[in-house]
Amino acid sequence: MTVFAVEYVYDAESAEVRDASRPAHREWTSGLADDGVLLASGPYGDGTGALLILRAADEAALNGLLKQDPFAAAGAIAGTRSTVWAPLTGLLAGHAA
Repeated sequence: MTVFAVEYVYDAESAEVRDASRPAHREWTSGLADDGVLLASGPYGDGTGALLILRAADEAALNGLLKQDPFAAAGAIAGTRSTVWAPLTGLLAGHAA
């Protein structure tokens, strides 16, 4: 499995949509964490986005997974950037491909 760093970008106009869909989004992320797919996630302190560290077979699998996020279905994400990430030190180092 490949580790990906995924950045969500939020805009002010979608704040109400995010608030309404946050419980479903957190349930979704909890399920992914329980399955070992989501290694870490959380919002930025300034509210402009979030970072998710996920494991997926490839970028196509990652994109299919991200489409299942209730935030994505609700239109709460203004932009997404993903890249392969190799955690070499720290708690996530054991997950590097």
